[in-house]
Amino acid sequence: MQAPGKTLETGKNITKTGIRYSARFSVAPMMDWTDRHCRAFHRVLTHRAVLYTEMVVDQAVLRGDAAQLIGFETAEHPCVIQLGGSDPDTLAEASKIAECFGYAGINLNVGCPSNRVQSGRFGACLMREPGRVRDCLTAMREAVSVPVTIKHRLGVDDQNPEATLFDFVETVAVSGVTTFIVHARKAWLQGLSPRQNRDKPPLDYDLVRRLKAERPELEILLNGGLITLDHGLTEIHGTDGIMLGRAAYHTPWELARVDSRIYGALSDPVQTPFEAVEAYRPYIETRLDQGVKLHAITRHMLGLFAGRPGARKWRQILSGRANRPGAGWEVVEAALEAVRPIVAK
Repeated sequence: MQAPGKTLETGKNITKTGIRYSARFSVAPMMDWTDRHCRAFHRVLTHRAVLYTEMVVDQAVLRGDAAQLIGFETAEHPCVIQLGGSDPDTLAEASKIAECFGYAGINLNVGCPSNRVQSGRFGACLMREPGRVRDCLTAMREAVSVPVTIKHRLGVDDQNPEATLFDFVETVAVSGVTTFIVHARKAWLQGLSPRQNRDKPPLDYDLVRRLKAERPELEILLNGGLITLDHGLTEIHGTDGIMLGRAAYHTPWELARVDSRIYGALSDPVQTPFEAVEAYRPYIETRLDQGVKLHAITRHMLGLFAGRPGARKWRQILSGRANRPGAGWEVVEAALEAVRPIVAK
């Protein structure tokens, strides 16, 4: 855990985490996916992208084992925690705890459409309560010194995004929050499953660009349906940045050119998937020594060779052997050795 105390400028904000970052590219928070092992792997591929935790419910942070729930490695930075909740006081207290753990920023989830989230009165259903969202973000900002941001949809159910989006942002911006990550789809809370909500509601990137044009003082980041880094680069115009979700997870090699193509770095951290695995090896071995099961780590690596020769063999070996009792680095090595001759052909 990184102790707070240092100050460093990040855009318009001053943080206590000592982390300078640009949100021009980020990997979306994804439940059951972007855990600490996933983030450590993604950090091997890109040193500059902003990484997010899975959504963590504010009550869990307050009542549970915070170290187990939201602990992370400083090597993951820049890393932002995403909170779920709808009570200003509770969110403020959870934000304080998150800041003490050293997160570079805190994000409020106003986009998740799952039934469990709706029953807790947070996530996408809060699009109907912009005043409450404003109050939550105000309390969070007053409680911490790190940047507080919001991730949300265009609207929900029968709302008209042409009106809802702009009215929502106008109300919420009163909180002083200046970074809005917009998933460019509505969420249908009635009639569609969370999985369907990721695909079926139509995308409207132009509406997000119009929001930026009308509110140039705000940082507007585009999310939703971006399937590759190239696709993101074609759609980034008129916004301040992009956030990749499933594409970053299922085809993680997309992240390996983020530093050079998004941030203008002279070189990227790794040049081949093989280098990426070797760079990740110290983390894997350290976690194995701590008692973490190999499968919990390597499940995030299954898509590393996606679209490349040997991808199927790589997945088969890791999926079939990593969950066996006592599985260790030798399983990863076996997968690499099986892929090398295929790639070399």
